[in-house]
Amino acid sequence: MKVGHRILIVDDNATNLKLVAYLMRANGYTVDTALDAEAALEAIRNAKPEVILMDIQLPGIDGLELTRRLKAEAATRNIVIIAVTAYAMKGDQDKAIAAGCDDYVTKPIDTRALPEIIAGHLKQSDSTARGEPHGGRS
Repeated sequence: MKVGHRILIVDDNATNLKLVAYLMRANGYTVDTALDAEAALEAIRNAKPEVILMDIQLPGIDGLELTRRLKAEAATRNIVIIAVTAYAMKGDQDKAIAAGCDDYVTKPIDTRALPEIIAGHLKQSDSTARGEPHGGRS
């Protein structure tokens, strides 16, 4: 993993936000955080992340709507967005993928698996940026 990949964590639960931010920093990532969609948009304007960990249940604009908006804009459509939710109901993963999320992770977060999932997406987007053929996640 290259040190310093920028990750934005969007979660309205401050405790979850702190825990995931700590985990990501411990894995060498540069971390920005946002408690809602408006703060997330401002953080993206200030420093574009390579990955967004997007809580689905947000006040106001929810995570799926924010994802749709980001994927519709040329400047942000290539950001990897991983949906993170505690409300894993049947069909939720399909809704997240349909909204444009690149992956789907349920809470409680597996602290060993999440950094590996992120590293896999970053490796894939690095390969795509270099024009290498697209390979699926293993």
